[in-house]
Amino acid sequence: MIEIKHVTKIYGGTHKAVDDISLTIPTGEIIGFIGPNGAGKTTTIKMITGVLNPDEGEILINGKNIVKEPLEAKKEFGIVPDNADIFLRLKGLEYLNFMGDIYEVDSEQRITSLAETFEMKDALNDRILSYSHGMRQKIVIMGVLLSDPNVWILDEPMTGLDPQSSYSLKEMMKEHARKGNTVFFSTHVLEVAERLCDKVAIINRGRIVFFGTLEELKQLHPQCDSLEALFMEVIAHA
Repeated sequence: MIEIKHVTKIYGGTHKAVDDISLTIPTGEIIGFIGPNGAGKTTTIKMITGVLNPDEGEILINGKNIVKEPLEAKKEFGIVPDNADIFLRLKGLEYLNFMGDIYEVDSEQRITSLAETFEMKDALNDRILSYSHGMRQKIVIMGVLLSDPNVWILDEPMTGLDPQSSYSLKEMMKEHARKGNTVFFSTHVLEVAERLCDKVAIINRGRIVFFGTLEELKQLHPQCDSLEALFMEVIAHA
């Protein structure tokens, strides 16, 4: 579970990138995080994962405060960032073994399984620098999934993935939630959110303007016949 309690982040002394948001991401569900560019999605995710500290409020990961108990809180989640260009000089296998060492897991069998799922077996001995964007995205996702963390936090995880890998990841997200775990991901692709999410949180200008099921959103705006139309209606009147 992720608990965001009255969190605010201010840039430049005056600009509220995130403005007093409160949100509870429960276990056993997939929650989509959507909003226009610059709405505060990435800033929120960076605060949840401890990259940035909130100026006000608190964030708990399975009851652990990300600011006051950073090491304990970070053991509870895995994060797929929006930029996969990391550790480029390592070979794929070196990176995965490194991630296994960090999380203190026996990673050999897990690496083999994930490499088959994401069709990366033949690339593990190549340097990440030589990978395409999609392959870099895959190796980062594999590194996150190695330790099978309870909470998955994914920032635009389907970007650059081929259709088979995208399908595999979505099925893994569903299975992870079915096991009673937490999946929280941002996306610009509304069709993915519509097909995959139990609930969506819509952020605009740093504030949460809707959180609930798509059915609840449709009931608020019955004149809209698609998630895209619903999204535009919520943003326009937020």
